[in-house]
Amino acid sequence: MTTLQSAGRRRRAVAAAGAVSAGLLVLSACEKPTPMATITVGNSSVHAEATCYNDGKAIKTSELLNCLKSDTSIKVDPDETVRFGVDPAIADKGWTILMNGQPLTDSSTKTYRAIPGSVFFNAQYGASGNSTWVSIKQGDKDALGLWSFKLLKDS
Repeated sequence: MTTLQSAGRRRRAVAAAGAVSAGLLVLSACEKPTPMATITVGNSSVHAEATCYNDGKAIKTSELLNCLKSDTSIKVDPDETVRFGVDPAIADKGWTILMNGQPLTDSSTKTYRAIPGSVFFNAQYGASGNSTWVSIKQGDKDALGLWSFKLLKDS
């Protein structure tokens, strides 16, 4: 009977090893999600994965313009504060807030920043009209990732 028990154990061990291997193959075929960025205005929040991300490597300059726009939008009352939050994976490499592609802030390694909503609709800061593109650029020099949002004036 011990021979039958050990043969059964071997089959179960081989089956378990096969299941683990198959599971690892399935996981390796999946794309790893990018770190998340969040914008909060009052009680509303939007989250986004990167519009462009190269797993920690610099993004080509020729690709950056296409990365500045996204379908993710949020309404902003100019009297409200706009809060930006990033995953620590973004903050660790430094991040800058861009408005219409131009730096609005200096680079920071904090995971949170707050800016008055009026800034995003003020011509002095390059705004025009009732909407503004805002991006979070990861990296002090080269862009390692971009998370983009459209801010819509709500007054």
